[in-house]
Amino acid sequence: MNRETISHLAHTHHPVAAPLGDAAVARLLDRALPRGTERVLDLGCGPGEWLLRALHERPGVHAVGVDVSRTALDRAADAAQARGVADRLTLHERPAADHTDPHPYDLVLSIGACHAFGGLLPTLDAARGHLAPGGHVLVGDGYWEHPPTPGDLEDFGPLADLPTTVDQVTAAGWTPVYGHLSTREERDDYEWSWTGSLAAWALDHPGHPGSAQALDAANGHRTEWLRGYRATWGFVTLLLRRTAD
Repeated sequence: MNRETISHLAHTHHPVAAPLGDAAVARLLDRALPRGTERVLDLGCGPGEWLLRALHERPGVHAVGVDVSRTALDRAADAAQARGVADRLTLHERPAADHTDPHPYDLVLSIGACHAFGGLLPTLDAARGHLAPGGHVLVGDGYWEHPPTPGDLEDFGPLADLPTTVDQVTAAGWTPVYGHLSTREERDDYEWSWTGSLAAWALDHPGHPGSAQALDAANGHRTEWLRGYRATWGFVTLLLRRTAD
């Protein structure tokens, strides 16, 4: 069973695919889409839940999603059809870092997909190339809430603490105009959902050739979380505008 399939199964009951609750997602989108007529680009959209919610609540919004996962994009397309917004959503199967588009966007999203660009600051550099003047970027990434263990560093790479993360963003020419720190409840809900959805699928499909691997992945992830980064890792979502061009 490949990583894409595991991710698809693990996010079955948490389509936002990041440690944020429904109220936080709604609040961030309200701030990011004040007119309700914006053009939106999601770099690393996964199953497209951020775009689907933006489109469903705002009939004037048009959106484009980019992801490498055909499974996730098919799920997004099916959901768009079911919600009646498919005519305003375009999906592309390609690496987010490779996406090119001649049209600028009022909002560029990348939530939990900074690894696709090599980190937070490269993600912002990529987003800037797609951004219309005066537009917003909505980016979500991890930070160290407490000093990490060697195992945490191996799992997540060179993150910084929250003040340093924000300092890096502002030094790169961005101004935060809103933000959200995922609560302990949001982070725990996400992890329980990720591991539980994957484990439940494995238990429900004992004869599937990938069942044992899926259960091992769920158990391993749960152990890494509970005995490791649960005590150190946080997640921040920032709504940004360019300070100067």
